[in-house]
Amino acid sequence: MTEQRDQASSRSGGAHYLAPGWFTRNVANRLVALVTRAGVSVLGSRVLEVRGRTSGQPRRTPVNLLTHEGRQYLVSARGHGQWVRNVRAAGGELTLLRGRSRTLYHADELAPADSVAVLRAYLKRWKAEVGAFFDGVGPDSTDEEIRRIAHRHPVFTLTAR
Repeated sequence: MTEQRDQASSRSGGAHYLAPGWFTRNVANRLVALVTRAGVSVLGSRVLEVRGRTSGQPRRTPVNLLTHEGRQYLVSARGHGQWVRNVRAAGGELTLLRGRSRTLYHADELAPADSVAVLRAYLKRWKAEVGAFFDGVGPDSTDEEIRRIAHRHPVFTLTAR
C-alpha cells in the first residue's frame, strides 16, 4: 500500500500529514465505519462527525477513541488532516457515533509538550495499526523521542456536552 505525503502543504501551512492510500481510503476506513455505525466498536472505534469548515456539511471519518487516566482523547496518527482542521474550525464541537448512539463533545487541543503520556498510551494500544506513522517512535520510546514527534500528531481531550 502506497502512502502519500500531503501535496497541499501550502493549504495546510506545511503541517505534517500522511494521506491514506487507496485501500485504506476506499476499503479499510469504509469497513470500519460501517461496522462501527452498526454498533460494533473495533478496538474503541467511533465515527467522528464534524461540520466541514468549507461546506458546512457533516463530515464523517473513523477514529480511535482513547480512554487514558479517566479522560477521553482523539489522536490524529496521520497528522494535521482534514478531520483535525474541521474540528479546529468548528471550535472543537464534534459528535462521536457508534451504532445509534450519538455523543456530543467539546474537544480541546493539547499542546504537543503536554501530549507525551497520551501519545504513549495511544501507541501502546494501537501501535500495530498506526506505528508506521510515528517515525519509529513507539510506546517504549523515551519521553524525549515522543516529544520530538508530538507536534506532528494533534491530540484532543474530549469533554461530553
